[in-house]
Amino acid sequence: MGSFARFRRLSVFVMSAFYVVAGVAHFLWPRGFERAVPPSLPRPRLLVYVSGVAEVVLGLGMLVRRTRRVSAWGLIALLVAVFPANVHMARSDVFRDAVPERFSWVVDMVAWARLPLQGVLVLWAWWHARPDA
Repeated sequence: MGSFARFRRLSVFVMSAFYVVAGVAHFLWPRGFERAVPPSLPRPRLLVYVSGVAEVVLGLGMLVRRTRRVSAWGLIALLVAVFPANVHMARSDVFRDAVPERFSWVVDMVAWARLPLQGVLVLWAWWHARPDA
């Protein structure tokens, strides 16, 4: 196996672990995730749980060659679906009270940095969604 193939295989394992851990976190700390749900959306706790299940299932699906492409496309769809929550976090102060006032700028910076990070995550999933993946 060449070094590129090893890198791609490692990338699948890292991606899988990333989404499985994130999905499980939705069940361990649902209140924190609920705060990210835009107030215009109904039933924030249910949305947190649904997105958590999706992350776990799609993350595990990345490990199975037969389901990898469909799981990668599912992750892309999920990332697009949760983007409004990331915009809400960047535009509001829902997490500023989690840190002392003097560090609130860090919370703001992280929230705004998440927006382009979503694009990177979409490209990462797309890399594994391609037919030659």
